[in-house]
Amino acid sequence: MPTPIRILAFAGSARRESFNRKFLAVAVDAARAAGCEVTLADLNEYELPLYHGDLEDKAGLPPNATRLIALITSHQGLLIASPEYNSMITPLLKNTIDWCTRADDNPFEGKVAAVISASPGPLGAVRSLVMAQTLLMKVGCIVVPGQCYLPHASKAFDDAGKLLEERNLKSVQALMAKLFRLASKNGE
Repeated sequence: MPTPIRILAFAGSARRESFNRKFLAVAVDAARAAGCEVTLADLNEYELPLYHGDLEDKAGLPPNATRLIALITSHQGLLIASPEYNSMITPLLKNTIDWCTRADDNPFEGKVAAVISASPGPLGAVRSLVMAQTLLMKVGCIVVPGQCYLPHASKAFDDAGKLLEERNLKSVQALMAKLFRLASKNGE
C-alpha cells in the first residue's frame, strides 16, 4: 500500500473567525477528498516572538519554532491560507516562515506548497497569495501553480461554513487535486 501524502495546513491569521480559516477548512476537506492525509495546525498554539537576529544569537530557536520545524519536516507538502493586511502577507505568516528557515536544515526545501486566500474585498487577497507563493519559492518550496482566492468572503459561506457558490468549491478542489498529484510525483 502506498504511503499517504502528508500535508500540513495552517492559516496566516490568528483570528478565530478569520475568513481564511474558514476557507482553509474547505480546502482541507478537498485535500482529504483528493487523497491527502492532512494535519491542521493552529499558529496560535505556536506563538513566536518577532524574529530578531540578536534574540536568536542569545537564546537560539524558540521552542515553538523547533516544534513547527519538526512538524513541517514530517510532511511532504503544505497548504497555507494567506490573508491580506494592507495589500501584504500577514506579519504572523512572515514571522512564522522566517523563524522556521533558521533551522540547520531548511524544512521548506523541496516541500510542495499550495496557497489559498480569502478577503471580504473584491480581489480576494490575491496580492498576498502571490507574495506568499513568491516567499515559499524563495525558501525552497515547489509551489503548486494556479491561484485559488475567494473575493467577498463575508458573503461566501453558509452558516455551516460551506461555500455558497459551486465555482468557488470547484476552484479549491482543482488546486487540491494538483497539490496531491505534485506531492505524489515529488515523493517518487
